[in-house]
Amino acid sequence: MALSGGLRLRFAAPDVRAAYKKAAGVRHLTQTTDSNDRLQERDDMRAKTAVVLGAQWGDEGKGKIVDVLSERFTAVTRYAGGHNAGHTVIIGEQKFVLQLIPCGVLRPGCRGVIGNGVVLDPIAFLKEAAKLRELGVAVDERLFVSNRAQVILPYHRMMELGAESAPGRKTIGTTRRGIGPAYEDKMARCGLRVVDLLRPELLKAHIEAACAEKNAIAWALYGNETTALDSEQMYEEYAAAAEQVRPYVTDTGRLLNKILAEGGSVMFEGAQGTMLDIDHGTYPFVTSSSATAGGAVTGSGVGPTKIGTVISVTKAYATRVGEGPFPTEIREAVGDDLRARGMEYGAVTGRPRRCGWLDIPLLRYSNQVNGADWQVITKLDVLDELEEVPICVGYEIRGKVTDEIPADVLGLEEIKPVYTTLKGWRSSTEGIKEFDKLPAEAREYLRFQERESGARIGMVSTGPDRDQTILLPEFAAALDQIHA
Repeated sequence: MALSGGLRLRFAAPDVRAAYKKAAGVRHLTQTTDSNDRLQERDDMRAKTAVVLGAQWGDEGKGKIVDVLSERFTAVTRYAGGHNAGHTVIIGEQKFVLQLIPCGVLRPGCRGVIGNGVVLDPIAFLKEAAKLRELGVAVDERLFVSNRAQVILPYHRMMELGAESAPGRKTIGTTRRGIGPAYEDKMARCGLRVVDLLRPELLKAHIEAACAEKNAIAWALYGNETTALDSEQMYEEYAAAAEQVRPYVTDTGRLLNKILAEGGSVMFEGAQGTMLDIDHGTYPFVTSSSATAGGAVTGSGVGPTKIGTVISVTKAYATRVGEGPFPTEIREAVGDDLRARGMEYGAVTGRPRRCGWLDIPLLRYSNQVNGADWQVITKLDVLDELEEVPICVGYEIRGKVTDEIPADVLGLEEIKPVYTTLKGWRSSTEGIKEFDKLPAEAREYLRFQERESGARIGMVSTGPDRDQTILLPEFAAALDQIHA
């Protein structure tokens, strides 16, 4: 009698049933062992990964933090955004501003990966790579671009400029670099990917069709405010750029998973910040990509079960560039003082950043959305001269006090922050490298933030240089496990 399933087993002779059960048991034990091995392998991979992201509206100082941590990682990968990001790293007398290329390339032996979730401007990418070479950074053979990343083309910038400049439209405050329209085309399934950029015939056909469509739309919506694009000239420029980009292109998802399978480690470098995330930020004053920890999965090709630690980066105060609600914005002179002391001007655009006090409900929300294990505090030294430091601990909205962040812009604009005030330390913290050597009031400020925000403090930045950093022992031990 054939034994094709468990339901028919009861009709078999007793000795046959016993033999079948014995064989099935062996298979089950083997499967369990294999499964345990796979689980252990997965846990090992999780221990080798970390996401580093912004907890606020971007500009938190992620560039420095990624640079400091990257010496412990085999690869650093960007998973979202485009060349609207501006990550500044200061090493001795040299200053590096990276917009597309991951900060990990500044560390010898660390690979930089631009993931599939990024929108790539080929011209901007090549200029940035060339600039790094001029500064002595060996980018060739250590830099990789996803073949699945979307490509930004000139008509994306044309459409964004037209939309932001249109009469009667409330501007979002974008960098006007075509990031949003490139993501629009991606979601509309009519974008161009890097793999397509490398195929001249496909590239030519795509550019001709897209220019005809975008020129017509721009003329209909914005009239004489935009200049029609020449598809032939665009093709020649980007076909030439494609050949220069070609050596960097690979299946980066496969590359990253291979690094992990071989015992290497990967850091996922976030761009912008949680409150600019397309789903969880202060919509519609947000970016067009997933800036939260979840974006590391979809934007890299590494599965969620392989993502380990999440490290959230926040300033000791808050800033925002561009338009949109900002509940703790300081409108008095002290806001200008913080901007001057913190050199709060956009690394990409040079725009002055709006400054505000630390917002605990926002930080708690951000850490919750990201599942943050650790937080890194930057620019503590900017607060050194203050006698008192206000911290927002709740919101008053229409007469009711809450710590819940409204989902709508009107609700956000109605917030009246509820503050508590801590004593300032009125002494320099710049360059301090040990937590216990901080002034007592500064330590209390940090402990308060840790207690209220839902994530442990692992690092404190006390200046712009990579060496002006406090690394707390528990965090250092966790990093050592990743590096082991």
